[in-house]
Amino acid sequence: MTAAGAALADGSGVMPAPEPQLAYPAMPGGRQTLGVVRDFGNDWYGVLFGDRYDRWRTGHVRISVLRGEAWQESLPSRPFELMEYRLRGEIIAPDNLSTPAPGDRLYAASWWLGASTHFGWRGLEVAAGADLVVTGAQTGLMDIHSGIHEFFGGDRINLSATEIDDAFYLDANLEVGRSVALSFGEVRPFVELRAGVETLARAGVDVTIGTLGQDGLRLRDQVTGQRLATVNSAFAPGGWSVLLGADTAWVANSVFLPANRGPDLEEHRHRLRAGVNYGLGDSNFFYGVSYLSEEFVGQPEGQVVGTISVDLRF
Repeated sequence: MTAAGAALADGSGVMPAPEPQLAYPAMPGGRQTLGVVRDFGNDWYGVLFGDRYDRWRTGHVRISVLRGEAWQESLPSRPFELMEYRLRGEIIAPDNLSTPAPGDRLYAASWWLGASTHFGWRGLEVAAGADLVVTGAQTGLMDIHSGIHEFFGGDRINLSATEIDDAFYLDANLEVGRSVALSFGEVRPFVELRAGVETLARAGVDVTIGTLGQDGLRLRDQVTGQRLATVNSAFAPGGWSVLLGADTAWVANSVFLPANRGPDLEEHRHRLRAGVNYGLGDSNFFYGVSYLSEEFVGQPEGQVVGTISVDLRF
């Protein structure tokens, strides 16, 4: 029987609301893929505002997959019901890739393989997880970086003498935030703790102007702090959002700035960011620009990094 026929048959005359369609197929046991985020960060993406120097926090890429029961427009109340599985790669480089200046930071490449659980607790939004991190020449990322340079006519990169050591680490992370709905969108203060590859405490705030992402879930880009739409509300797809944010971190130590080699780390880091998110149906597109303050003693200035995320769903 059609929906119109069912409405006439029960005498109500009211058309039933269509059930939301899943963006990804459900799997046995009720768990399904709720969202996938792919983001790319580079100091070349800043367009007119970017560094365009291929230095310091020069590039990173991440893919995260969200798995859990059907999305109910809010976080589940218990941990491990909604899981994020991610793979991330990052390259941190000195300013000059041929002959680094004395006092510049070491070349640091890393792969991250990890998982986090996302849940609600007493009105708070909690994300807690850990990553296995591989660092140094064993990552093979310098070869990839060098190959890209050579493809575009640049010199081969050989910074093995100024590269961080090969090692394996466990990095734990915890973020707790609270979203406050306002007439224009929402404000979300948060705190973050990390221990392992970089041990730090961070506090900040994010502001969302617009409806895209409302009643969904955003995941934070680790380098820039940008929050990227990952799980969309079934009842408010599409539209626009403008995202603004700022935070400050107190840094205890960093594998990327070892105490026995290279410059000393700056104990305080600051980030400012702005981005635009556009949604078309279940698909969405994000572009953002972030300012990262100096991370080591002697760094002459901060830098601007761009972030791009494209999530196409059919």
